[in-house]
Amino acid sequence: MSNRQRLVVVGHGMVGHRFVQAAVERGLTDTFDVVILGEEPRAAYDRVALTSYFSATCAEELSLLPGGSYDHDAVELRISTEVVSLDRAARTVTARDKVTGTETVLGYDQLVLATGAAPFVPPVPGREHDGVFVYRTIEDLDAIREASHTATSGIVIGGGLLGLEAANALVQLGLQTHVVEMAPRLMPVQLDQAGGSTLVRHIEKLGVNVHAGVMTQEITAGETGSVDGLQLKDSYKIDAQVVVFSAGVRPRDVLGRESGLEIAERGGILVDDQCHTSDERIWAIGECAAPAGRMYGLVAPGYDMAEVVADALLDGPGRFTGADMSTKLKLLGVDVASFGDAFATTEGSLELVYSDAVAGVYKKLVVTEDGTRLLGGILVGDAAAYGILRPMVATSTNPGIALPENPEELILPASRGGSTGGGVAALPDEAQICSCNNVSKGDIVHAVEDGCEDVASVKSCTNAGTTCGSCVTSVKAIIEDHFAKTGREVSKALCEHFAISRAELFEVVKIHGYTTFEAVLEAHGTGRGCDICKPTVASVLASQFNEHVLGGTHAGLQDTNDAYLANIQKNGSYSVVPRIPGGEVTPEGLIVIGEVARDFGLYTKITGGQRIDMFGARMEDLPAIWGRLVDAGFESGHAYGKSLRTVKSCVGSEWCRYGVQESVSMAIRLELRYRGLRSPHKLKGGVSGCARECAEARGKDFGVIATDKGWNLYVGGNGGMNPAHAQLLAGDLDDETLISYLDRFLMYYVRMADRLQRTAPWIDSLEGGLDRVKAVVVDDVLGLGSELEESMERHVATYEDEWAATLADPQKLERFVSFVNAPGTPDPNITFTTERDQIRPENHAGPVVLGTTIPVGASR
Repeated sequence: MSNRQRLVVVGHGMVGHRFVQAAVERGLTDTFDVVILGEEPRAAYDRVALTSYFSATCAEELSLLPGGSYDHDAVELRISTEVVSLDRAARTVTARDKVTGTETVLGYDQLVLATGAAPFVPPVPGREHDGVFVYRTIEDLDAIREASHTATSGIVIGGGLLGLEAANALVQLGLQTHVVEMAPRLMPVQLDQAGGSTLVRHIEKLGVNVHAGVMTQEITAGETGSVDGLQLKDSYKIDAQVVVFSAGVRPRDVLGRESGLEIAERGGILVDDQCHTSDERIWAIGECAAPAGRMYGLVAPGYDMAEVVADALLDGPGRFTGADMSTKLKLLGVDVASFGDAFATTEGSLELVYSDAVAGVYKKLVVTEDGTRLLGGILVGDAAAYGILRPMVATSTNPGIALPENPEELILPASRGGSTGGGVAALPDEAQICSCNNVSKGDIVHAVEDGCEDVASVKSCTNAGTTCGSCVTSVKAIIEDHFAKTGREVSKALCEHFAISRAELFEVVKIHGYTTFEAVLEAHGTGRGCDICKPTVASVLASQFNEHVLGGTHAGLQDTNDAYLANIQKNGSYSVVPRIPGGEVTPEGLIVIGEVARDFGLYTKITGGQRIDMFGARMEDLPAIWGRLVDAGFESGHAYGKSLRTVKSCVGSEWCRYGVQESVSMAIRLELRYRGLRSPHKLKGGVSGCARECAEARGKDFGVIATDKGWNLYVGGNGGMNPAHAQLLAGDLDDETLISYLDRFLMYYVRMADRLQRTAPWIDSLEGGLDRVKAVVVDDVLGLGSELEESMERHVATYEDEWAATLADPQKLERFVSFVNAPGTPDPNITFTTERDQIRPENHAGPVVLGTTIPVGASR
């Protein structure tokens, strides 16, 4: 009889997802089968970044669970599933499939409620009219976007955090935007009057109309029943065709109410410091919960609750004792931060204020009466000091960090005597750096001591900076500070033979025109070189001069794969991958590939990049195989090189009823342009003909997605050990501009990236990240645009197929022999077992050794 129990999670938003992650990571799945019931038609997504949906091509870009399922047998996710009732006595929930209407009764041993919150819609007359929306889910945003197609003006009711996010969305949709707030200022929960006024000035410069200190009377409609405006009480009417309510949220606690759980006075399921409800089998986390009677409307407290419940289910000591409600974000391009006791409610507290109305900057610090401790603050227009100030705040349980003798220096500009007081270096290890994921300075330092040497690796190890990203600058500073304190530098040396980095090596070759490894080594290195610097120099030379990798003295520099223009497999055989640009191939080409695979006994497989891979080729057979492929019109697919692999495509507008651009021809054009481009790491591309994204372009180093106006260009998507989504570099580009920007991006990457550095970590490593790439590639701030494009043109003009050139050169062919003394017929004492034989079930009865079988007495 199984001892396994069932853990049911109701709700799959950000907090529900974090709980499931914690359950898997901590081993709850060793004893529990976890069933998650999510009401929305998709898995959890980043609601914090909801506004970015309008600049995305599909909802998947916001997903916290790409693929839509957990990679664990004990975890089951059911989306579009609404829980309609909870029977505490029977320990069951009744779930309704929102697609089919089918109801299922599901028993539980432990139940976690993570149902979140719902938008609050005040009882304003006319709210039932067409054109009135809330701002909470992707479906809400889809509806708003659809309505915007026939609208010219939009109104957001609510000037808090969510309201300004909604206003940003309307601005992105091209609507004349109005924000209506009942309070006398924007963001009344976070900002004081002066800070709110400064924010208003910034926002109105962007063309957004702010109406503060007013009350709504009625949403008006025209003859068709659709919204035509908002009448303000005892005042004027604002004309608009779209009205969005974003006036706060209310906890979704109906399951708790109807099942008799204790409810807090102001709503929310009442829980203790372990997030236990009044039923010992039921827990509540996130916005539906009210620890000590208070609802928290930010994601970070919800994450903390998720971790506490996972800990409690393992009999751990974790407790939720409150949360840091500090906020830092960019609203409509304006930096805003609020932290600690921002309104100076602490008895005896004092306020230090710096205001520059011309520059649009307002900063306030709230300090203790003796001026020694920081209690809170507000920053508008310049929030650069937030990462240093917030960890300094003193609370009832934390004395904080002593302020400098003149605390005003923390907010004054440098020109007025300002200082950061030592920055993050002055913070103790227990100072919280990432409030979203509760990561301390000590956690980051420990990660660095354990081998993380850059921001990307620290983010991967600790999750710091992976939610809102506001702490990334502090994370970088902590890494650099730790290295300085320990007398350690992250060496830029390529290897023991070259004290310079790969990027510096590229410039050295470019400036001096070196064409051989020996010349580079003599001028800038020591010793004889190694298996690190030789392939790197070979790649740099190939990038700049595009000479054959086996030509002249280059052959001795290559690694195993480039040395034989094929990818060696674990059994010692090689794979053969002909290029199939954009995945397009003729029937005659397929026949030739099939015949080659059959005649040489190769195992064939369609790859994820829309190519046909043939495995199990003997090294001495490679010229014969490629001879037949080249005669049929194929060329090297460069599966062996640190270079462009593929540009994947969907079927495009020629065939697909959803396509808006011809993706196949664009993919072919790009693959033929960039084929053979040697780079710091392999490159992959993708072109999708519409927002359905069938080519998975955002998982590629460069991805192109069609819009009805042209192409969106994304960069920095990688698979592998640390997968990353590509980020939007530029949108709605015509064909020529797209290629121009891609030329610049790829050549900038080839010049600047470190050895074996993929595009995603390279972008992360740049000061300014993607913004820096945009500045160089799109804005051409360095004046390198023409030079980068010319470099790519030289590559295109000098490209030749490496296998065709090899077959035409008897000297290059001499390397493709099994034994130096047996260049002709293979040794009859050596037998081979083909790859295809090994995958047959009848051959799996005993141990299988793939590849070469060498008889006793034979020599290699």
